[in-house]
Amino acid sequence: MIRPIRALLSATAPLALALAAAPAIAQTAPSEAGQTRNPANPTVSSYPNAAAGDGATTNGFNLSRWAEDWRVMRDPAKRDDFIDRLKFLPIDDDGDVYLTLSGELRARVNLTTNPNLREAEAQRQDINRIFLGADLHVGPHLRFFGEVAHGGISGRNLGVPAATLRNDVVFQQYFAEASAEVGGIDVGARYGRQEFTDGPNLLVSQRDNNTIRYTLNGLRLWARGSKVRVDLFDLKPTQYGDLGTDDDVIDPARRFSGVTMGFVLPKTWFGKSSLYLDPFVWRRRNDVGAWGGRIGPAERFYAGARLWGDAGRFNIDWSVNHQWGTYIDQEIDAWHAFIAQTYRLGKGATSPRIGVHFDYASGGGGYGDGKLRNAYAPFGNNIYYSYALFLTPSNLIALAPNFTFSPVKKLRVTAEYQLAWRDNVRDAVYRANGQPFAGTQNVADAKIADVARLQAVWSITPRLSVTGRYEHLAAGPSLTKAGYASSDFLAGWVSFRF
Repeated sequence: MIRPIRALLSATAPLALALAAAPAIAQTAPSEAGQTRNPANPTVSSYPNAAAGDGATTNGFNLSRWAEDWRVMRDPAKRDDFIDRLKFLPIDDDGDVYLTLSGELRARVNLTTNPNLREAEAQRQDINRIFLGADLHVGPHLRFFGEVAHGGISGRNLGVPAATLRNDVVFQQYFAEASAEVGGIDVGARYGRQEFTDGPNLLVSQRDNNTIRYTLNGLRLWARGSKVRVDLFDLKPTQYGDLGTDDDVIDPARRFSGVTMGFVLPKTWFGKSSLYLDPFVWRRRNDVGAWGGRIGPAERFYAGARLWGDAGRFNIDWSVNHQWGTYIDQEIDAWHAFIAQTYRLGKGATSPRIGVHFDYASGGGGYGDGKLRNAYAPFGNNIYYSYALFLTPSNLIALAPNFTFSPVKKLRVTAEYQLAWRDNVRDAVYRANGQPFAGTQNVADAKIADVARLQAVWSITPRLSVTGRYEHLAAGPSLTKAGYASSDFLAGWVSFRF
């Protein structure tokens, strides 16, 4: 552990010096102010922060650490301990130029029986994550963010770990951002390596389950009023190596670009609500697309919309998109529909919830038979259907009732039972990395599996949490007739953030 920490400190030192040397301008910074301890007011009355496409902030913390607003810590009376001091470090006398430091330490163990759904010795992964970040605010209109990370792994029956699990040091994010208010509209631009989550979680996600998260490189622009927003982007993914900072490069074979809009719907709908409608049109290009053992160029367009938010005691997240384009010599014609909702049984925010999600991802043509009807998620939340990464929204129909409750204070438990089928039995069952389970395309049965899942999160403090997960995948005939087996997955980890 000492070697990775030293490597991180050596990588962080020049970053911190560069940030500290940046020029000064004026007041404070951007907009995510969702934390509970007397949050600061944003400088511009603009689009609701929770719906601006940067993810949710709870108790001051966001998965994307640059989306947090810690200006409240300017006031010493608001600080509870010495760590709070790290959230607002003034560089000039007036505090107009200041630095926010952030980080995470996570220790995790995964145990998977029958890895890859083949009868074999169980796999154990002992994983550690270290993040260190610095957010320099230079007045109200300019900021610089940098984040370095380390991922370590040991255990049993590991195979060759991906670079998102084992990576000595990586510059995970680094970007410059400028913003201004023009006629009551908040406009801005961000350029560099960054996380991108502006869309349905099943299509775009940081993939926090990984040790090193999913990032992209390029430009994001936005204009946000009080009721309407527009975000444009042109990005290329990061292609990670596993040695140091020199082998983490911009992927030359893939590109993701498009526009996402947002509308605040009337709060009087359904009695009292906070609902948002986010239409989007995207384009994904991949020079090395792979279906059915073939590799070739793919250009895929997405047009869809997401309706989400709270309506009384209901929380809904509904989205649909149509995909078209070309893959080698095939025309693409695919659909996604994700329909999730929960109902809160009591008045309190932590009251038990019952819910269900129904998901449809079209399939067919993956082995060159007519149009390519396999739906594809650009880089979505890859644990949504299987903690062990055995399922993905391609050639998939899933139905999952669930129940969330708090048996004791600060402990949140979710239980779910998911039934999964193929949309097209002449196409394969696909796993989270997009690869098929070989031979499943030759099995005529639709049923893939039943998946029982249990997750418990103990939020000891806003900074410290303990999470446990269990999953049993009972393989159905789509898998067993192709020689695959059932599997159990068990994971636990401790995470400390500051």
